[in-house]
Amino acid sequence: MSSTPLDREAVLAALGSVVDPTFDKTLDQLKTLGGVTIEGDRVSCSVTLSSPAESVKTELKAAIDKSVEPLGVSICEVEWDVKVPTREALAEDPVPEVKNVILVMSGKGGVGKSSVASNLALALRRAGTRVGLLDADIYGPSIPTMFGIQGHPHSKDGKRMEPLQRFGVQLMSIGFLLEDPKQAVVWRGPMLHGALQQFVRDVNWGPLDYLILDLPPGTGDVALTLAQKMRVNGAVIVTTPQEVALQDVYKGVSMCKKLNVPILGVVENMSFFVDTAGVKHELFGSGGGQKVAEFAEAPLLGQVPIDTQVREWGDRGTPVVQAAPGSVAGKAFTEIAELLATEIAAAHFKRAQSESAPRSEGRKRLRILR
Repeated sequence: MSSTPLDREAVLAALGSVVDPTFDKTLDQLKTLGGVTIEGDRVSCSVTLSSPAESVKTELKAAIDKSVEPLGVSICEVEWDVKVPTREALAEDPVPEVKNVILVMSGKGGVGKSSVASNLALALRRAGTRVGLLDADIYGPSIPTMFGIQGHPHSKDGKRMEPLQRFGVQLMSIGFLLEDPKQAVVWRGPMLHGALQQFVRDVNWGPLDYLILDLPPGTGDVALTLAQKMRVNGAVIVTTPQEVALQDVYKGVSMCKKLNVPILGVVENMSFFVDTAGVKHELFGSGGGQKVAEFAEAPLLGQVPIDTQVREWGDRGTPVVQAAPGSVAGKAFTEIAELLATEIAAAHFKRAQSESAPRSEGRKRLRILR
């Protein structure tokens, strides 16, 4: 222990100058530093984050340690407080207590949207946030199988249905309302839209940090219906690497642009396979996810390898992030979820900065003339 007492002002200045990697702003600028106490050569503090990502905590903790080490601090303990930012809800938003709404979509069938949506939901839940998952694929619901859950929703007040729950995730799917899971749903468009609105408006989702919607394939009007009824943060586009898939995925991206739905990022599923000798095989080619990301002007959030555990655990009703988080695929999904949460937080911050920025003199004059 150092015999010289630590200079509190120097410690505060050092901690305040640490840059939050999510926003590229200092803790002082963000006003997210608090609870600084000094005992001998030990320091403790609290830092508020907008993303639950462990990678952000790790990077920030390293920067904090580096900032106070020259001052003679032996240990700096950090208590993390995660406050997930909130979207701007519409006046008659059907899910006002939901902070963020994320669409998982593609435009192409068979690329693994439900696997991606399920594992992202669980990864965010395992990070300590409150998560709901809505199976919006009315004709081909997969969430009951993916989560290994059956049953019928009930209502406490006779007005709204209570979502089912598994692994701490709130779940709703048309599959929960069918008497026979092999029964086909034969509905025309108006019935489909009515069901979707019910699943959003008439389900007691409660306060959630993230509500993830697993959309059906194609570029039908399901996304249009949802985008009109609620303010969504944006879409995660799922693709596989091969060219035949990209052509349909590009259409999904174009639809998002026409609907003014921001694209949060791209996930390339079934990217490659690693055999028992450790050799990597790109069975469906390579670079497809990056091409879609460039077309969408959005980040490539990650690549998920072909892993038999994804299929095996999915068939057993336990997504791989829950069953085998340390597997190659489990780690990939976790990293993607962390990047997604960070992208959402950064988008909130950018919007808030834009809204608080002073108007230019030119704009002021324009408004007066009007």
